Amino acid sequence: MSLPTDRPLGIAMIGYAFMGRAHSQAWRTVGAAFDVPRTARRVVVGRDESAVADAASRLGWEEHATDWREVIAREDIDIVDICTPGFLHAEIAIAALEAGKHVLCEKPLANDTAEAEAMVTAARAARQRGQIAALGFTYRRVPALALAKQFVDTGKLGRIRQVRAAYFQDWLVDENAGMSWRLRQETAGSGALGDIGSHAVDQIQHLTGQKATAVRGRLATLVPQRPGADGLEEVTVDDAAWATLELEDGALASVEVSRMATGAKNQLTIELYGTDGALRFDLENPNELWFLDATSPIAEQGFTRVLVTEPEHPYLEAWWPQGHVLGWENAFTNQARDLLVAIRDGEVAPYAPDFADGLALQRVLDAIIASDAADGSTVTL
Repeated sequence: MSLPTDRPLGIAMIGYAFMGRAHSQAWRTVGAAFDVPRTARRVVVGRDESAVADAASRLGWEEHATDWREVIAREDIDIVDICTPGFLHAEIAIAALEAGKHVLCEKPLANDTAEAEAMVTAARAARQRGQIAALGFTYRRVPALALAKQFVDTGKLGRIRQVRAAYFQDWLVDENAGMSWRLRQETAGSGALGDIGSHAVDQIQHLTGQKATAVRGRLATLVPQRPGADGLEEVTVDDAAWATLELEDGALASVEVSRMATGAKNQLTIELYGTDGALRFDLENPNELWFLDATSPIAEQGFTRVLVTEPEHPYLEAWWPQGHVLGWENAFTNQARDLLVAIRDGEVAPYAPDFADGLALQRVLDAIIASDAADGSTVTL
């Protein structure tokens, strides 16, 4: 699938709330930061005419629309960026791929394995036509985590023995916080597990290069009812989740996630322990990576702070001088860069993670849910 020669790549974004704002920022800035194909923010789509018109104006889109089916049929649209709740991902993504578009879909890929399998089938057929089906695990594009991946891949940690990933937020601590689509199984699929636990599991598998082979998990709904439009409503997803993962090369990983961890705002912490070294990262300090070289003399060992702002660090050649830190939103611009490069260069620069990666991760999440239903028994993948 070749680039259009007479116009920029046309982008349609479906959804304009939290993730839509972040993606809009990325599409606005990617051409200024990186050498990538030109893009045009053609149209943003939402169900409410007035609200989506306002979003188009605020977020810098040329047009707005309320019917995504009409939009994906347009010849001036090349990329469909899906920022909707998870229960809408499968229908939109499959239709967009069948219409010949590249697709970027926010994580998690789908609400269940059956939907994810259908999306992968559509993505495989689209790949034969030169289309990309990209999955938005944006934290892979945080420069410090990209550097951590380089450290692991070049052997600085030796053989990975143990990984710990915890993702804590506190936006549901107030028991009177109202109901939303994220608290209903039919729209969200799962709660903290799918929302932020998916990031933790993705980082474990991505950084180590090892897939989970067996899991044990427990889920908890700490506040079972919340105020809704018609009074108290049942919360049908988890508020917190715990899991242990056995990885294919023998490493063990622990996962702990919660949206009710008082004082934690967006705290994704990752620790990797290997035979020759260790790494630590905290998303609330996103420009820092802590590294311990266990091959140095014991009297000299200790964690070293790496401030990831040098031009030699991943993605940093496009940004600011040394020491000028990046923010959370810059990872979305880096993600847009990688997608546009993959579209331009094809197999020379394939995009990851793709829909197949999303399906593999969905199976891990489903196994954790199945383990909880079986009182924490081991579920083999």
